[in-house]
Amino acid sequence: MKWKIVNDKFLVMIFNIPQFLDKEDKIVGPLTAKQLGWFAAAGAVLLVLWNMLDITAFFIAAFVVVGIAGALAFYRPNGLPLISFIIYSVAFVFKPKMYLWQRLPEEIKTIKKQSGKPAPKQEKKELTQEKIREIAATLDQKRSI
Repeated sequence: MKWKIVNDKFLVMIFNIPQFLDKEDKIVGPLTAKQLGWFAAAGAVLLVLWNMLDITAFFIAAFVVVGIAGALAFYRPNGLPLISFIIYSVAFVFKPKMYLWQRLPEEIKTIKKQSGKPAPKQEKKELTQEKIREIAATLDQKRSI
């Protein structure tokens, strides 16, 4: 924190603003704490496998374990760590889906085109005052429910 005098009247504090907040700190060489943790876990698994397997099976298993640890440490699909991506994928598969709206298929009616006869004209229904009052009363009843 520094102090600076501006125009011989004002005393202003100057702060250092941190940058690159989205990048993790490097702990050992180019490795972050998470990456180092993944490789430490892989080392622990390899130590157990060394005591349990013969040499050829160990090297095959070591190749797989180091590959998985490397992917978990360095691979970031869509900007997410791989472990988060896997957790979200599993949650998506097993979590119940919520459908907000789904249109039900209606029965499809086929209408054949009539060539010789004109279509019958529909009668116009007249709207009377009594009919309007009846509709308004029905709507008022539905609103109160």
